[in-house]
Amino acid sequence: MVFVRMLTFVHTLTQIVRMLNKPTDYIASLAKGLQVIECFRAETPRLSIAQVSEATGLDRATARRCLLTLHRLGYADYDGKFFQLTPRVLRLGMGALAALPLPQLVQPWLDQLSEQIHQSSSVSILDETEIVYLARAAQRKVMSIGLMPGSRLPAHCTSMGRVLLAALPEPEMRALLERSDLTPRTPLALTDPVEIAARIAQTRDQGYAIIDQEVEMSLRSIAVPLYNAHGRVVAALNTGLPAMQAEPEELARDYLPALLKVQAGLRRVLP
Repeated sequence: MVFVRMLTFVHTLTQIVRMLNKPTDYIASLAKGLQVIECFRAETPRLSIAQVSEATGLDRATARRCLLTLHRLGYADYDGKFFQLTPRVLRLGMGALAALPLPQLVQPWLDQLSEQIHQSSSVSILDETEIVYLARAAQRKVMSIGLMPGSRLPAHCTSMGRVLLAALPEPEMRALLERSDLTPRTPLALTDPVEIAARIAQTRDQGYAIIDQEVEMSLRSIAVPLYNAHGRVVAALNTGLPAMQAEPEELARDYLPALLKVQAGLRRVLP
């Protein structure tokens, strides 16, 4: 299932295809194929032709041709009813991630930070309503799902997501919230857009975000923005830990200074 979370490059290709203006430059079949690939997510790893047709708006015949093409090329498995993406899809996403300078720049800092605080740390960017993990240094597994570069989580209920949303102009941030799926992941998750917007405003004022078991029960995290040399927010940095290890108010006291030190160091080197 984690493979479906690693299609950052596919999302980028889709955006490029949509931006093309000349009809003769637009390859409709490629666009449809990318739509089909994007249907497969952590919550929907196995899909039938009918489900793909419904999710994409494509007719069943077109969805079937796209799926069978992916199967023939080795990008999808097929059991006669359901399709599921294969690890070959990683070729689409990992190449793009590896080409980005940001993951290579931040990884040594993450490794050093995690060794210092004895907790896992991550860096992510915003992609529409989700965050995409670019780099990670894991001390231990803190979530039931495996997190790695390319993994995606909702922005509105994650510490890094709120930091990144806080960096946006207010109208853009609220527009993203309107497009977000606010289905609660835990009983403690916020679902009211007004309340979430208020938390994002608080994040903007204080310069960091703390999440208390909104993504997964027994998990707390704290995040700060990462600035480039021009003062623009280009990513977010966080650390997450089991809730039993620290109360929300203790996260800023115990971990914020180390995060801010990395923030200051990276600000000198990020382009």
